[in-house]
Amino acid sequence: MNRQCLDLRIAEKEVLKQEIAAWEKRRNELSCKVDWQFTTQDARIKLKRLYPSISS
Repeated sequence: MNRQCLDLRIAEKEVLKQEIAAWEKRRNELSCKVDWQFTTQDARIKLKRLYPSISS
């Protein structure tokens, strides 16, 4: 989003909202995918304190 939409200086909050909405609409129309940089297992290790595992 930063490279595609927010590389400009936007002075007003409403203009920012419009820019983000337009970016989101384009992304949804193109059915863009997220390229996750690490696996779920890696995330569990790295973010352990934020998402502790629940044992039964």
